[in-house]
Amino acid sequence: MRILTKSLVLAALLTGLATSSQAQNGDEIYGTRCAACHDNPATDPAHPPPPRDELAKMSPNTIYRAIMEGAMRLQGAGMTNDQMKMVAEFLTGQPVADLGLEITTNLCADNSPMRNPALSPMWNGWGSDHRNARAALDAGITAENLSRLRLKWVYGLPGEDQPRAQPAIADGRLFVGNKAGALYALDAKTGCTYWTFLPASGIRSAISVGPVELPDGSSGHGVFFIDLRGHAYAVNADTGEQLWMTTIEDHPGVRGTGSVTFHDGYLYVPTSGVLEETSSSGPDYGCCTFRGSVSRVNASTGEVLWKSYMMDEPQQRGLSENGVPLFGPAGAGIWSAPTIDPDRRMIYVGTGNAYGDPAPVTSDAIVAMSMDDGRIVWANQTIPGDAFIGGCDPTDDTGTSPNCPEVLGPDYDFSASPVLTSTASGRELLVVPQKSGMAYALDPNNQGELVWEYRITEGSRSGGFWGMSVADGLAYVGASGYSNPNSGGMHAIDLETGRPAWVTPPQDLLCEAGFGCRATQSAAVTAVPGAVFSGSADGGMRAYSATDGRVLWTFNSNPVFEGVNGVDASGGSFDGPGPVIVDSMLYFLSGNCCIVGRPGNALFAFELASE
Repeated sequence: MRILTKSLVLAALLTGLATSSQAQNGDEIYGTRCAACHDNPATDPAHPPPPRDELAKMSPNTIYRAIMEGAMRLQGAGMTNDQMKMVAEFLTGQPVADLGLEITTNLCADNSPMRNPALSPMWNGWGSDHRNARAALDAGITAENLSRLRLKWVYGLPGEDQPRAQPAIADGRLFVGNKAGALYALDAKTGCTYWTFLPASGIRSAISVGPVELPDGSSGHGVFFIDLRGHAYAVNADTGEQLWMTTIEDHPGVRGTGSVTFHDGYLYVPTSGVLEETSSSGPDYGCCTFRGSVSRVNASTGEVLWKSYMMDEPQQRGLSENGVPLFGPAGAGIWSAPTIDPDRRMIYVGTGNAYGDPAPVTSDAIVAMSMDDGRIVWANQTIPGDAFIGGCDPTDDTGTSPNCPEVLGPDYDFSASPVLTSTASGRELLVVPQKSGMAYALDPNNQGELVWEYRITEGSRSGGFWGMSVADGLAYVGASGYSNPNSGGMHAIDLETGRPAWVTPPQDLLCEAGFGCRATQSAAVTAVPGAVFSGSADGGMRAYSATDGRVLWTFNSNPVFEGVNGVDASGGSFDGPGPVIVDSMLYFLSGNCCIVGRPGNALFAFELASE
């Protein structure tokens, strides 16, 4: 029977409100809400939370934002704003401060209207085009001129610790988001700021740009993204004024992580539900009801034309130890940007694991949908039965806790966008890596049938594979996996055969040994003629030879830099977004707080120096 699942979830989230409201200080609130995990991180070896001593090293604003709208949002349900601040201040010994998100230093003197971006070099969205190949083959940077790369400017993102909102560049403007809650428009060459827009929540998704009809009927350009709480936006590219905001998903566990893809006047908007995945093992939570989805949205109006879920509506499947109704199936969030196939009128997405039993065939799968109505056409599931939530004992498969899956899955999501490409012989492929440590090539002409598979490294629950790059007959991917001691290094795979063209081992670490300093290369990679760029969790951005995998160029992002906008900037672990390369310039974000990496808040811009 149909039930009011969202109302029950909200009721479960508010359980414990009385306990929290009675707490008088941050120490008591921490002990009630947080200590069980952070004082004993080994209780969840699959996704170990930062231990107490690491929390003390973070900024109070980082902890406050995590409780208010980030990874700890479900644990913070029912807490007042003041209580959230008290916990942050107790842990760090510092006050939560005004972040100063609106930039007022080094503003651009001229703000001429944007011209047609298609007439000048651009990088749009996650993979630069609808195929998500992440290749900049005509951008001016090649293996031969890497030695001429010079740091031109650095932009400090205020309040940021995990920059994920990969920039878009159009008509000489750079648009970049901030997880702390801002969108900035910059001059791509100089780094001066045109305007600041403050959305209702922070931004993790890559930014896209496209033509729109403005409210007065004239033509203009919109800047598009999804915020952390599931709202999609269009912002006027010239002025920073909001054109529209649409709620794509109102489930309390939603997390806007996957990037929107703009194509032919429409946005394709994915959703993930990581908050429910990491926080639903407690007996007072009705696990689980979030479902991954893709929505088609009119870019000019924000109207949702269709919404396609990855599974049917969850049904009651039992009771928790405290008598709370439990539900399933759930999960299959979409962490990455949809890939568009205009010839077949198809959209391809990679999905994550299920949260509650049973795990549907659309979890841990590459799913093909009709562009016209969102109907699921086919799904190729690589790992059946992967139902996983945090807080369950991975060594206990007896189902002793009703919230936990009967068999705890490996948690091997697809976190990267499938790349639509073709071999030298003309065979079309979808290629994509998975947290299992495997890369796959599927046949889009034959219901996603497997063509080849390639072992990159061991599988790992912690740390995703965020993006391959494809160029000149090769697929490039870094070796991810924070719970895999052997992660790190680069692989080049022959598209025709699925065999290695070369493999380069991890490089010597650039960071000081300790929490988050790893050789892991989980961030998306980007190819240029003769080379491929890959960032590492050690804070190093490196360029590898496309011929033999030799390291040709290295930049250490770890030091503190003076930001061109008046905000100090430093890098940290690379994770999530990859390099953006446009008009002989190289841009990348650095920093990955807080579970597996080291924080940072820097946007770096390099230019080719004169010969």
